[in-house]
Amino acid sequence: MSQQVVTNNAVSPFKRILIQGKYESLQMLSNGEQLILAVVMPLIALFVLTLTNLLDDVAERSIDAAVPGVLALCVISTAFTGQGIGTGFDRRYGVLKMFSTTPLGKTGLIFGKVIAVLTVLVIQVVLITVVALFMGWHPNLWGIAPGILFLLLGAAAFTSLGLLIAGTVRPEATLAITNLAWILLAGAGGVLYPLSMAPAWIQPTLNALPSAALGDAMREALISGHFSIAGLIFLVLWSAAGSFAAIKLFKWN
Repeated sequence: MSQQVVTNNAVSPFKRILIQGKYESLQMLSNGEQLILAVVMPLIALFVLTLTNLLDDVAERSIDAAVPGVLALCVISTAFTGQGIGTGFDRRYGVLKMFSTTPLGKTGLIFGKVIAVLTVLVIQVVLITVVALFMGWHPNLWGIAPGILFLLLGAAAFTSLGLLIAGTVRPEATLAITNLAWILLAGAGGVLYPLSMAPAWIQPTLNALPSAALGDAMREALISGHFSIAGLIFLVLWSAAGSFAAIKLFKWN
């Protein structure tokens, strides 16, 4: 009887999702290219923005202005670019089709990917936070809880968008689109820099991007301790729209 209970527990849906989440997490962490994108590039951005005067007008100290944007960049690196590329090539080689026909199912596979994104994101946030604290970062304590909320909403929005692209175009196109989008969003999408620093004629367009909502909301939270209602609304809308589109359009093979 005890052996039968153990066996049933071992194959429970929750157990399968956890196992899949562990597998997806290890796959992301063992990929050298994704590690560069998820860890090395955000650290480089942190040092560059802190040691230059690019963000002098955003906060009293460059480090305080740099960290919120770098944390937002971590979300895009993992949830959008990393997950999109990984899923795209899993789809190409039939991995998604295989998993979707197992007892894990499509729902379990998706939740496993969500666990992987959150696992890697936690590692990124802890690493960036520790490094930033050693560099003299002083976050607004009132903004920590809102900052965590916005990171989670950003992860939801960009994971759905990454899966949408990975499930609708060829893997090579996914690789090109997600990498190009990462560069454009980091440089001009309101992630590392406030939109107030962009030319006035393009600000209305950039304001509609999830990257701008996430970056500005993180800065308001961790610099001023304010809760961005606009950021909340935009990220929820992008999460809902991206999830709906991904569910409707995603092709498993």
